[in-house]
Amino acid sequence: MRVDVGGVGIEYEVSGEGRPVVLIHGFPDSGRLWRHQVPALVDAGFQTIVPDLRGYGRSDKPPAVDAYALAALAGDVLAVMGDAGVKRAHVVGHDWGAAVAWGLGALAGDRVDHLVTLSVGHPATFRAGGFEQYEKSWYMLLFQFEGVAEQWLSADGWANFRAWSRHPDADAVIAELEAGSLTPGLNYYRANLPPETWLSHGRELPPIQGPTMGVWSSGDMALTERQMTNSAQSVAGPWRYERLEGPGHWMQLEAPDEVNRLLIDFLPA
Repeated sequence: MRVDVGGVGIEYEVSGEGRPVVLIHGFPDSGRLWRHQVPALVDAGFQTIVPDLRGYGRSDKPPAVDAYALAALAGDVLAVMGDAGVKRAHVVGHDWGAAVAWGLGALAGDRVDHLVTLSVGHPATFRAGGFEQYEKSWYMLLFQFEGVAEQWLSADGWANFRAWSRHPDADAVIAELEAGSLTPGLNYYRANLPPETWLSHGRELPPIQGPTMGVWSSGDMALTERQMTNSAQSVAGPWRYERLEGPGHWMQLEAPDEVNRLLIDFLPA
């Protein structure tokens, strides 16, 4: 299915029947990231709604950097929900999709039932993550340099991308990046995390009122555990934290059964 959002076409897939769950991917993936979660959730009695965020997959790829601001990304998700006839849904996000999910939970809480964020903690605790998080976030500065970042990631058969990300689905992801998603994906960082943002605490968001679960995996190369566990400070509703021992950043692909178990246990059908 496809919805037009201010001239940007957003593709999404709906599967199953039941209580809706929106699954939001991040960098450098498309909606196919959730291919192990969709069947499990559908079998458990949920309806899944999986968009390709702007810049990825079959969705449009606007050229302007500011087209990828978080407000636009959140608007895309709300537009998808409206187009699908869904007023309120469980929201599950990973990576940049988690950042979008946190924003929706804070600013559009009436549209979010239960909230699940994988890997990325609340924006307030991420920015206050300390030097350990700054070290892990080195690539965010590199990604600010247009052309340089693209070349660094793609050189020598994408050797740097493969070594840094350790993405378990690297070949398929690289094919999508080569098809036009590389610069749009980097524009997420350029639009939302320019260097000066590290000098401030960012916008203060209202606390999350609904039930929220944060999941972090011990093999994550980009994110500390503290930036997830401290997210409890920004949640006024019930908070649950789960740590997966062993998987890397893409836990949905590396430990799909564990992720599916947590989702089905936490989300009411």
